[in-house]
Amino acid sequence: MTNDQQPYRLAELTTEEAAEAVTRAPVVIIPAGAYEQHGPGMPIATDTIRAERIADLVGARLAGRVVIGPPLPVGVSPHHMAFAGTVTLTTTTFAAVVREYVESLRRHGWRRFLVLTGHGGNNATLTTVAQDLLVSHPDVRFAWTPVTSLASGVIAEMGVSEVSGHSGEAETAQMLYLAPDLVHRDRLKPGSVALEGLKQEARLARSFSQPTLTLPYDELSANGVLGDPTSVTAEDGQAIVDAAVDRVSAFVEKWLDL
Repeated sequence: MTNDQQPYRLAELTTEEAAEAVTRAPVVIIPAGAYEQHGPGMPIATDTIRAERIADLVGARLAGRVVIGPPLPVGVSPHHMAFAGTVTLTTTTFAAVVREYVESLRRHGWRRFLVLTGHGGNNATLTTVAQDLLVSHPDVRFAWTPVTSLASGVIAEMGVSEVSGHSGEAETAQMLYLAPDLVHRDRLKPGSVALEGLKQEARLARSFSQPTLTLPYDELSANGVLGDPTSVTAEDGQAIVDAAVDRVSAFVEKWLDL
């Protein structure tokens, strides 16, 4: 951030600057992630790191018009608890924390919130929070989005594995671009990459054209990885990140103009 740019991280503002930012920057972006295993080659905080850094890129692009609020570093991750280091919140706790972030900032005048989540396990809870806020705080507008799905077209062109997702091609590529020092490239290994390699119930769970079946990840992959993280580059990650930043920024700019 250059000296002529407005600060955009709430944590770095003084209380007087925060009071002024309510009018100048009426949208609060909250990065949400998880504290869970990401296979043998990536850090436990992968989802949080990606969400925070993409939020930062959006904040820099829209500097002076948005505020990056406090992150949600731990998410809903019971499906990863078989792997060491994973920490999870219940859906009830996660929802309560999100609501209390919103309620706190609402008291200071903010009314528009956007949660960027790097962890798919948070999605269902964010949906319920959005519905509940319609009743409890009808003056609040609450938006949320997963990060990776914003770049689905870019990812499709990468030629990912039949089974792909957690710690796979897309997440690894983003980390190679955003935080390469935290990726142990020599330890990256493919996980489950094809439906035929899965047991029958796991195969059913990963067939997306039917009802959702949630299973613990140790039943989907021996090493916690879905896909082949060895097949991607930092350039792939930049393409994903750029697409996500573009889409979020465009949404927020339209929202600000309303």
